[in-house]
Amino acid sequence: MNLKNLENIFSDKNCDKVYIKELAPNDNSKNQIYAAIGNIQVLNLFPTNDFVAVTKGQRKETSFHASTEFYWVDKDGNQYLAPHAKFILYPDYPEVRFSGFLLGCKKAPSSLLANNRDIGRVLFLGVSRDAKVFGYVSAPGSDISNEISKRKDFEKIGLFKVLTKDSKNKLLHELKRIHEKGWINSKQLFPGNIVSPCIGNKCGGTTLEAELGIIQNGRSEPDYYGWEIKQFGVRKLHLIRSSRITLMTPEPDGGFYKDKSLLEFLRKYGYVSVVKEDRLDFTGTHKYKKIQGKSNLVLESQGYDYESGKMSPTGGITLVDLDGNIAASWSFTKLLSHWKQKHAKASYIPSLSRPLPQKQYSYSNNILLCTGTDFSLFMKSFYSGHIYFDPGIHIENISGEKQEPKKRSQFRMSSKSIFDIYQNVEMVDLQKI
Repeated sequence: MNLKNLENIFSDKNCDKVYIKELAPNDNSKNQIYAAIGNIQVLNLFPTNDFVAVTKGQRKETSFHASTEFYWVDKDGNQYLAPHAKFILYPDYPEVRFSGFLLGCKKAPSSLLANNRDIGRVLFLGVSRDAKVFGYVSAPGSDISNEISKRKDFEKIGLFKVLTKDSKNKLLHELKRIHEKGWINSKQLFPGNIVSPCIGNKCGGTTLEAELGIIQNGRSEPDYYGWEIKQFGVRKLHLIRSSRITLMTPEPDGGFYKDKSLLEFLRKYGYVSVVKEDRLDFTGTHKYKKIQGKSNLVLESQGYDYESGKMSPTGGITLVDLDGNIAASWSFTKLLSHWKQKHAKASYIPSLSRPLPQKQYSYSNNILLCTGTDFSLFMKSFYSGHIYFDPGIHIENISGEKQEPKKRSQFRMSSKSIFDIYQNVEMVDLQKI
């Protein structure tokens, strides 16, 4: 087995990204494998299920656990499920470890990872386009381990080196093609490669995704070869900093909103719609520590240390009324799960729209490519007021028998603030590639 053979195996598994870690002596099943220390952006690299807070030990230390669909592969490309594999965030440090990767697996590389402290072992983790993680570990002195130790050209993300196909150039050339098409009819792509017209406020995104071959299937993983595609409308294509961008849309998992019905929530904190009869609305920009004029609610945070980035597993973001009651809340486990899914690598593309001769979109040649974020950057922008809660929630036909609810709990920011939530932001003119 050499590096080229292993790359072919990962390619057969539809892995566009492979992350490499040269294992330290304490990287084993007993101590777990250290995936991040201090900067926890590694959480954005690997697909996982939602985080769960777990408290263990005499000191009652709590950590965040997120399981992942993980398989070990052998030299022939056979794969073996490790059903208990998970990533664990220890918030008090903070650090992230990979755990449970041997337990319950029929053919795991136990000789190299079970209490093994040998220097020279190398771990490879490939991420597939269908949100699976595939692992391989090489022995000290093996051909692959020697190849890795000699190469000096790897991109690095935290503790990992990156072995990757050139997905960035592939994305840029596709976006250039779409830009050069000019006006494109509004559409969306469904399973079976069925193209349908799109009607509504989200069609700028679905039209771009259809051009890229992205199917509307409701999955949360990044859209295009590991890149999250985020389109946003502008009045003029050169005004790249003039729009609002929706970052994520997690539903509250606590407070009055969660405990009661949506209708009860709207009757208590919403207002009669000014645009349509027999409707209750809950909208408006809610910023940290500011009383919102229409709802009289204040956006706050509990259990987060701004300076160190440490967070309490029982903490979160809250909407509080003037009597101190929690109208709605989002736990850190909920927010972490949403934030990590789509922000490892993101491309922001401005667009114009026009209604005639039919609904159409045109996409800018000036785009942003953004990498390197973690949840601490989200929280810092939240405290500064750059990230805010901007709901679009209502119920129509409130006096009728069949009510029509719409839930959209969205955290948003101005496009000019994108630079605050990523460590690396590259502005690219597609006409120059």
